[in-house]
Amino acid sequence: MAPETPYHRSVDEIRMEPIGVVEGAGDDVARQDWSRVRSAIRLRPELADALLGLDGYSHVIVVAWLDRIPAELRERRQAYPAGDERLPLQGALALRGGARPNPLAVTVCRLLAVEGDVLRLEGLDLVDGTPVLDVKPYIPHYDAVGKASIPRWARG
Repeated sequence: MAPETPYHRSVDEIRMEPIGVVEGAGDDVARQDWSRVRSAIRLRPELADALLGLDGYSHVIVVAWLDRIPAELRERRQAYPAGDERLPLQGALALRGGARPNPLAVTVCRLLAVEGDVLRLEGLDLVDGTPVLDVKPYIPHYDAVGKASIPRWARG
């Protein structure tokens, strides 16, 4: 039996069941600009009641599993941002892409409507069929950091 480590102390496996799936976004995983893309998240029907009050928010945070990231990219520990070798090599956890040990996506997008068990969204950067793990309301005074800094290469 392997020795117990702090990150394996109480959990051998983390199991999650998607709460919904992305629809209407298309399947272009190489798309660069998602800002005007309108799509939807169709939740499992039994979760429709969990959306009560969400329609009072203008934006939501969507957490999803990037199920199309191949195993070899999940093993990659370093890469050039956007594959551009003119930019400095970065660790996978210093980049926003899906090539990481656990390919989670976290996106803030505009909430257009809540219709039963469907969320209508704009700016969600996920393709059709992507499993959605969670949706949270975006609350500016919690979620925005006014004086956050980023490396020079990431400023564009």
